[in-house]
Amino acid sequence: MNVDERLELTTRHTQEVVTEEELRTLLDERDEPRAYIGYAPTGEMHIGHFTTMRKLADFLDAGLDVTVLIADLHAHLDDEKSPFDLLDARAAYYEETIRAMIDAAGADPEGVAFVRGRDFELDEEYSLELLRMAAETTISRAQRAASEVVRESDSPKLGGLLYPLMQTLDVDALDADIAYGGVDQRGIYMLSREILPDHGGDAPICLFAPLLSGLSGGKMSASEESSKVNLNDSPDVVAEKLNDAYCPMGEREDNGVLEYVQHLVFPILDEHDESFVVERPEKYGGDLVYDSYEQLETDFLEEELHPQDLKNAAGEYISDVIDPIRTRLNDDPQLLADAYPEKYGDETSAQ
Repeated sequence: MNVDERLELTTRHTQEVVTEEELRTLLDERDEPRAYIGYAPTGEMHIGHFTTMRKLADFLDAGLDVTVLIADLHAHLDDEKSPFDLLDARAAYYEETIRAMIDAAGADPEGVAFVRGRDFELDEEYSLELLRMAAETTISRAQRAASEVVRESDSPKLGGLLYPLMQTLDVDALDADIAYGGVDQRGIYMLSREILPDHGGDAPICLFAPLLSGLSGGKMSASEESSKVNLNDSPDVVAEKLNDAYCPMGEREDNGVLEYVQHLVFPILDEHDESFVVERPEKYGGDLVYDSYEQLETDFLEEELHPQDLKNAAGEYISDVIDPIRTRLNDDPQLLADAYPEKYGDETSAQ
């Protein structure tokens, strides 16, 4: 595989690369450059996470050495989104769910290294460098960097200020050439590129995945059930959520149904050389078959594809995509019960 092919695999379905020239040079000079993504194990993982994790299959195909950081300490530092006594259980749930997502995306999860924050973030050298960074970084700079990631309040806690500095140090501690994450991570990684060279590391190349709109329109909300598909939702629940989704005729903006199809369904169909089929009765024109997302979007914008037909098809494909993950979670209900006892604990104890 030549550099152009590796570059295409590495960057496709991303929103921004900082910078593509640096990435091309890296791929030209290194056979196995290192990429990492970090996840703080807070709330339940959902389909928005899957669209981001699916990209790891491309990284592996492009010959990258991939690490997933389960950032357990970050989860507590971010306004205590995860209670300290649940960090281990939530880290275990995140790791198993991410493994299932990588597998469902057509890659081998055994080809990915998994690391937890406490494996290295409490080391003496790391701690000393963190204190040096804290001494040199203003409060306003740290807040600005983390504003899209860390929960904001009128009385911010110190943990939220340490969060972006630790994420910066993680890049160096994991020897990552490439930092990958949702575009909400941009502020933190721009801080990393700015300050890491002064602390013994190199400025990381950054790849950012798009953040999908919610099914109810606008930004996806982890606390709003109707705005997202959970990875353990039953086929009926997926169909119901898609049926109720915001999907106005001929409109692209804030249309989560289109975005799910574009960023999750089609990349996986492409891996298997399969088409997206919209089933319709003959009296309404018969089935529509799409070999590319661009064809589907054009028909939708030109009102040749009805929103309800799109919703029906999208619901089936999305349910099929998450089925291996759903099966994994259903086979081991204790994972969710231990991680989120208030929601799932009673269900498990009753079985």
